Amino acid sequence: MTRSESKYFNTARRMDEAFLELMEQKDFEYITVKEICERAGVSRSTFYLHYETMGDLLNECVEQMNQQFLAYFDETASEFRQSIRTAPLEQLFLITPEYLTPYLTYISEHRAVFRVVLKSPQALHTDRTYTALFSDILNEILARHAVPEADRGYMLTFYINGIMGIVRRWLLSDCAESVEHIASVIMTVIRR
Repeated sequence: MTRSESKYFNTARRMDEAFLELMEQKDFEYITVKEICERAGVSRSTFYLHYETMGDLLNECVEQMNQQFLAYFDETASEFRQSIRTAPLEQLFLITPEYLTPYLTYISEHRAVFRVVLKSPQALHTDRTYTALFSDILNEILARHAVPEADRGYMLTFYINGIMGIVRRWLLSDCAESVEHIASVIMTVIRR
């Protein structure tokens, strides 16, 4: 990476951070480009060099958050992937506290951004994010449970939409219930 590329990405990172800080203080609709620029120490023209709209900045922040979240699971998922072939069938489930707790904690810690995205769910890219996270693992688990390959996509869609429905409702309550409680609700709904 050249020095100018590094400077470009550093500037974008500062604007992302400024945006996320402002999101903790006020609703998305009330955040202005001027506030972001002042907090990030950049000019208005620099903002527009990086983003056409505030929505573009929101999308970039969400994408970055998704990547951070997936990076966490990449570390733990590799161990789990290795055990799929030999683990007893009764242990082959992703809907466990081990996987739900970090996911729900991450959402709770970033709830301001996730609440904004609820108004525009396509910005969250949940299908793409969870497909990337679960497709290999879930396919292997479903194969071990002898689920026909043609049915696996439907099952993945069910899991994603069901879990996201619970998470949406939780976000609307400003994550009033504990992470543990929501994990318990999800595990109750999606029984083994």
